[in-house]
Amino acid sequence: MDPTASDSLANLSISGQGGQSSNQKLNSNPGRDKREKGKAKSQKEVSKDGQKQTPKPNPSKSTKLRGLEKDSPEVRISKTLSWLLRHGAQGEGLAMRKDGYVKVSELLENPKLKAQTVDLERIKAMVKADSKQRYDLVLESPDGKKLKTYGDDSEPIPSVTPASESRTIDAEISNHTELHEGQVDKDQGIWWIKARQGHSIKTVQLELKPITSISDIPTGIAVHGTNRAAWQLISKQGLSKMKRNHIHLAQNVAGENVVSGMRTSSQVLIYIDIPKALEAGIKFWLSDNGVVLTEGDAHGILSKEFFSKVVDVKNGELKDWKNLTA
Repeated sequence: MDPTASDSLANLSISGQGGQSSNQKLNSNPGRDKREKGKAKSQKEVSKDGQKQTPKPNPSKSTKLRGLEKDSPEVRISKTLSWLLRHGAQGEGLAMRKDGYVKVSELLENPKLKAQTVDLERIKAMVKADSKQRYDLVLESPDGKKLKTYGDDSEPIPSVTPASESRTIDAEISNHTELHEGQVDKDQGIWWIKARQGHSIKTVQLELKPITSISDIPTGIAVHGTNRAAWQLISKQGLSKMKRNHIHLAQNVAGENVVSGMRTSSQVLIYIDIPKALEAGIKFWLSDNGVVLTEGDAHGILSKEFFSKVVDVKNGELKDWKNLTA
């Protein structure tokens, strides 16, 4: 709803309140009213399944997809799915559980995806074809018991490049036709989906594996990839989580058996001294798809004192970065 419409409704509401009779005002009980509002609010935060979810605001009705005009439709749908699950759920009126899951049936009703006739099979295809394994798609019973995780009983997730990803998705759609949109799954369950990391929605608390030593990271490496322009700021203030919930670190350089955590276009690689940071009280976690995550310090910063080395992909290791000051 646009601001003008909101103001009009607010004025109508105020006008209506002004017409209350003295008897209505006398019968009003502030304490009771407050309790009733609190009760109503708590009921809205609980879904029919009995699981607490974030309340729905006035949802957007826009059908515009995320991404660039030059992107293919499949890439734009994929970017929209990622945005909805990481950043846009609340603004789009999608109820999200505390663990980051949303119902697939409700996701498919989002105007952006509905306009593209996205169905469950297309979601499955995108999840399976995603080279960074960004999503977790699970089937749960109505009482919340996990029945299966999509992909556990199928062939390994293929490694694809962005250019071939849309072709892989099309192939997956043709290979998985056992269900149609709206059809009840044979296990009589409910499909839920979440992004495995990358959220800016503050109410989301993912189930992550704590990292207590460098041995908890399979490769023993934690590196952040960025561009040269961003490095100019990072070199002075450290890494910032900005609007996200975590700073993302990969377990190796993009292309070196790295599933997720770094863009292939990264120009500068910042290696983190995990033991030193842990000793200083910085907390780290490992996501389901192998991304090393940290909230940084109390200000959301991972100080450059925890950088072990910095490498320019084109020009080699930087030697004077420690001397750079704000």
